[in-house]
Amino acid sequence: MAGIDNTNSTGQAMKRMAIGIAALGVLTALLFFVAPDGFYLWAKAIHVIAVISWMAGMLYLPRLFVYHVDAEKGSVQSETFKVMERRLLRAIINPAMTATWVFGLWLAWKGFGFHGGWLHAKIGAVLLLSAVHGYLAGAVRKFAEDRNEKPARHWRIVNEIPTLLMIVIVVLVVVKPF
Repeated sequence: MAGIDNTNSTGQAMKRMAIGIAALGVLTALLFFVAPDGFYLWAKAIHVIAVISWMAGMLYLPRLFVYHVDAEKGSVQSETFKVMERRLLRAIINPAMTATWVFGLWLAWKGFGFHGGWLHAKIGAVLLLSAVHGYLAGAVRKFAEDRNEKPARHWRIVNEIPTLLMIVIVVLVVVKPF
């Protein structure tokens, strides 16, 4: 679209995101080496923050698709949705998923030695959530290329999948039924 140029602002946003991720990595490494005995609780806190961020994006992105479907291809509104979807995926959802997996696997190893039926089921549910993430990332590409063929109803249904998986995961972690 000729009226919308987000190249510079997108580049600046990506630069800020990279700086934030690098800062988190440096602080995490510092915590790990300076206070290894207290690192477990910090890792758990970072894991929970990453999960909340990931879930926020996973719940918002399909909702954007619901509205994007109704926007005319090539319109200012459609182009705005493309920018919103791309930034949400790249700046929030992808880094949050990565941090969730990194800290979650470390916690599973350090805290539980990868033992427990509930933990195996949780990891399975998180794998399914990651598959949904991949599906949504593919949809962002299709919308960016004006190739979406799914109706709004499809995206409303897809919007419920992360919620259902989140419920399963939380119950497994808190109740540890097996």
